[in-house]
Amino acid sequence: MCGQLRKPKLKKHIRVKVYKGFNAKVVKILSEGGVGVVPTDTIYGLVGSALFRTTVSRIYCLKKRNPKKPLIVLISSPEEFEYFGIKLSTSQSNLISPWPNRSSIIFPCRQQKFKYLHRGTGSIAFRIPDNKKLITLLKLTGPLVAPSANPEGELPAQSIERAIKYFDGEVEFYVNGGRKNKKPSSLFRLINNELISLVRK
Repeated sequence: MCGQLRKPKLKKHIRVKVYKGFNAKVVKILSEGGVGVVPTDTIYGLVGSALFRTTVSRIYCLKKRNPKKPLIVLISSPEEFEYFGIKLSTSQSNLISPWPNRSSIIFPCRQQKFKYLHRGTGSIAFRIPDNKKLITLLKLTGPLVAPSANPEGELPAQSIERAIKYFDGEVEFYVNGGRKNKKPSSLFRLINNELISLVRK
């Protein structure tokens, strides 16, 4: 399947493109289904639109990721749950407001059309980043899948140089955010009206 995936029809690039920030070109590429590497509030992420099935599939191929493992989705606010048909009760909304700092929360999402995201698990993990510039980017692009920028089995890239060694020209762009070595986000699961802390595997 991975060999059959083609990059979206974007402007052909000859060399690796490295930007200093989230500029208009980054927004355009992501909005059109492209893939890039960006600094998140924790580590570097391999990002692409969560609303493009082919983009999500391409990221799985680039990472050589286990197809049964769902990806974390970055959103700018809880209002973006509507993209995924997720409706929270008032008590659940109050529970996640304010959003726990640098945390990802797993929500039920059993709709078949989002199987490419939940991978048959019936749930998706979301995170609202603790980074204003990244929030602004998400408001312009919509939700982004954002697994760590490394092939499965390799250490997450802590620098843009390492990310380029991993993916080279296989992605449309890189955004240099300096060295990133924070711990990955904490993980919780929303069960009824309670947040349950989980241990990452």
